[in-house]
Amino acid sequence: MQGDGSAYFIYHSIGQYPAKAADLGRAMGEFAQSWGARNDGQWNYALGKRARFIDRWRALIGAAEGTVTTAENVTAGLYSLIGALPAGRLSGRTLLVAGDCFPSLHFLLAGLADRFGFTLKTVPHRPGAYWVEDDDVIAAWGSDVALALLTWVSSTSSHRIDLARLAAHGRTKGTLIGVDITQAVGLLPFDVSVPEVDFALSTSLKWMCGTPGAGILYVAPRLIGECAPELRGWFSQPDPFSWDLTRFAFAADIRRFDNGTPGIVAALATLPALDWHAAQDAGSMLAHNQGLSARIQAGADEIGLTLASPRDPEARGGSIMVDLGARIPAADLIAALRRADVFADARGQIARFSPGAMTTDDGVTRLLRALGKALASG
Repeated sequence: MQGDGSAYFIYHSIGQYPAKAADLGRAMGEFAQSWGARNDGQWNYALGKRARFIDRWRALIGAAEGTVTTAENVTAGLYSLIGALPAGRLSGRTLLVAGDCFPSLHFLLAGLADRFGFTLKTVPHRPGAYWVEDDDVIAAWGSDVALALLTWVSSTSSHRIDLARLAAHGRTKGTLIGVDITQAVGLLPFDVSVPEVDFALSTSLKWMCGTPGAGILYVAPRLIGECAPELRGWFSQPDPFSWDLTRFAFAADIRRFDNGTPGIVAALATLPALDWHAAQDAGSMLAHNQGLSARIQAGADEIGLTLASPRDPEARGGSIMVDLGARIPAADLIAALRRADVFADARGQIARFSPGAMTTDDGVTRLLRALGKALASG
């Protein structure tokens, strides 16, 4: 079953736009023709596409040239950053993270704590809460915190942190500040210098409408020079074609975070989506999302569902989450919605609804009708 996109509510996972399938097909077909050509133009073509991908991301997040590179995913980007920090930067100190971070990142950090000698401090949810409060993060954030990894918007509640407030607090503690921007970038405005952060991580999925494997790592210029990534290779050098085994040196800019031959296919496959996104009016996209989200929130209230997201749109990302409790198994609800040509998903018993570019008012009406019917029937 494939809907027309009008009742598609999974932009928190995979974003859609009208010509996505056709654009992706053209991009992959063009790549096949270039890569399969019996000439010497393959690398100029492919590396040029990767450079355009990086430039699109730099423009989106206000990053200077030489500060953004590709990463397979957010977890890989974070691992590269952690392994690049100077010896002793983390040892004997604390790495702070909130309990509603993306689990993959917590899994990574928990596994690295002993090796790098840091204590991983996870700020917990308050009893019965759906997200970690900023006040609790600040209360846990002392001068012992060498690095704080902040989640801009939670994937399970859509709670948006007050990044400016948290970053300002971190600066008083001398902390390196990193932020996972995956759940809201492309919908909410983000600038790496407002407030200034030391590094940022994202994928090109969700609101950016891209493909898997097209992640990015931003590192602030002042931090790049201190970093010596463990994961390094021929593309980490100023000249990748330097074959002198005794004269390895890191590139002065973000290229030092590259390593072996870069994976380019995901970047060039995502580039049409980034081009489409850059041509849209950002304010209109956000207003569209917030208008439909308000309808979903009101409908959930009317049905009697417990909201698992902030009510204030200024305190959340682009999603409305509801707690199904014991009313119906989440898998049964998602299946019932699918039968009605309505597409959403769930994490545990938290159902997630994210209206995006192709979602319509009629799609929200169908969602609420199908949601009410499924809950009534149990």
